Amino acid sequence: MEDLSSNIMVDIFSRLPVKTIIHCRCVCKNWRNIVSESHFADIHLSRSPAGLMIWHQSEQLMTGYCKPGVLKWVEISDDHHRLLHDPVMSLDLSLAPVFQNVKIQQVGSVNGLLCLWKFGPEGDNTFICNPITREYMILPRQKYYREGYAIIVYGFGVGLQTKEYKVIRTFQGDIPPNQYGSRSRPSLLEAEVYTLGTGQWSLGHVPYWLIGWDGPFLYGKAHWMVIDQDAGPEKLCTFDFDKETFQLFPSPPSEAIEDSSIHFQSLAVLNGCLSQSDTYYESQFTIWVMKEYGIKTSWHKEVVIKQSMSPDLDWLMWEPMYLVEGLNDGSILMVYYEDWLLKYCPQKKTVEKVGIFDRYFKGMAYRPSFLKLHSFESERVHFFKQS
Repeated sequence: MEDLSSNIMVDIFSRLPVKTIIHCRCVCKNWRNIVSESHFADIHLSRSPAGLMIWHQSEQLMTGYCKPGVLKWVEISDDHHRLLHDPVMSLDLSLAPVFQNVKIQQVGSVNGLLCLWKFGPEGDNTFICNPITREYMILPRQKYYREGYAIIVYGFGVGLQTKEYKVIRTFQGDIPPNQYGSRSRPSLLEAEVYTLGTGQWSLGHVPYWLIGWDGPFLYGKAHWMVIDQDAGPEKLCTFDFDKETFQLFPSPPSEAIEDSSIHFQSLAVLNGCLSQSDTYYESQFTIWVMKEYGIKTSWHKEVVIKQSMSPDLDWLMWEPMYLVEGLNDGSILMVYYEDWLLKYCPQKKTVEKVGIFDRYFKGMAYRPSFLKLHSFESERVHFFKQS
């Protein structure tokens, strides 16, 4: 293979399984240099296999902040019709001292990089991690951080024009209780934006009251749900990573379900389309899909499960449901609360449990990459120890 040009070598390596590529780095210095180049990372990313990144926490540790959990990457089959059961890779977050005795939340995934939020008694910080290269970096402490009750909402993405990777974090604090005992609109709505490689957060104001741990990334924007009553008819909001601006976004048609109200909602990207799930407690579960991005009339009701028609599936309306990924055959992967990974099968109109993980866990769509965090200048990069 010494006679092959570097471009041909890049093409060959980029088609290999991720684990094989990792082993190839150890063969010789030349191969290691090829796999370490940014050009290779770009080519490989364009062919990177679809999958899920699962944050998994064992049941016996849920009573306290004992361990941060394990990241597990699970591949989707080449025909994109099913989930492969054995994790390709596992990364124990406790191998990094900074993750000791804390709670971890996955709040974004873009081009193989994960955005992690560390919160709990030991602090409130943001991290960027590449599980494949086993690198991570600690972002500087933001101005607004959680001490008492506050709503933190994240987004992680890359600008379509600038190609800059950014974290958007909104702090929604000073939330007074209303006369019914629930919470009123926060009086403090602030946004902080961190561009990887700059070493600092920039500040701004959030015009809307947002919900959702993370904002799914699509077409250069993060997306969240809006709960402001006076925001108008649209109940979605976007953040443009190039312009760094918030804007209301077309939402699915509102429905009035008799004797029920929306119990829980979630947003995700399914097969390249923005999607929203609505759970009406003990009544109905619905999944909307936006067939043409930004066009309100393109929202299509993809899934409807009514308790009256499917009494054996009434449990779907009891707890939060998180959309994760769509498969080529129309199946939809979802996480029910933190308990079960589910697959909706449109042909049979059934919901099946995918018995891969024990509770408790959360998941999001993920495509592995060899993008090195060292490519972001001025950032201090750390490595997870080998287990």
